[in-house]
Amino acid sequence: MNRIIVIGLGIFGLNIVKDLFESGFEVIAIDKNKDAIQNIRDYATKAIVADGMDKEIMKAIGIHEDDTVIISFGEDLAASTLITLHLKQLGVKNIIVKAPNDEHKLILEKVGATDVIIPEKEIARKVAKSLISPNVLDYLPLSDDYMIFEMAPPNSFLGKTIAELQLRGKYHIEVIAIRDIISDRIHMVPQADFVIKDGEVLVVVGKEKDIQKIK
Repeated sequence: MNRIIVIGLGIFGLNIVKDLFESGFEVIAIDKNKDAIQNIRDYATKAIVADGMDKEIMKAIGIHEDDTVIISFGEDLAASTLITLHLKQLGVKNIIVKAPNDEHKLILEKVGATDVIIPEKEIARKVAKSLISPNVLDYLPLSDDYMIFEMAPPNSFLGKTIAELQLRGKYHIEVIAIRDIISDRIHMVPQADFVIKDGEVLVVVGKEKDIQKIK
């Protein structure tokens, strides 16, 4: 398993480190603030007090090209850009950067970021989608048109089979899995005679406009 290195321990970076470490990843946390490093020591494989903008220090830490590096510096575009550039020069293939807006995202992508996250934008989109489609619990974009949605079945679905619901014909969506919330058991590609029960979550693929038709 490749290492994950998180540079910058604000709220976003700190929570990324904790979640990844608790999920069994080897996580190295880096920040020049000693208090931030002290707070994360018990939740990281290694916590290092260092200036992420110092290329020589990054070399000394031994960042490998196969490591995944996450840069979390809020609105400090200069720091994020310089670190991204240094990592690109060191041959790191997977560089994920937190950015405050689309303008910063474009700049970071130009200097080598492989993925740029705008947390506020993502949260706003999820909140909006939850209001537009109350049954949708989570989603994952596949293309400009199609997404994978995790959704709670409306009451009208309960007790009916997938065949009876005619989801493909009525809504143009496909059920690719069903997850039992209590046991966390996953039924992959359920058969047409599978009966939808309370306490289950549907994982479907389709267009957002079609998902919105399900109330």
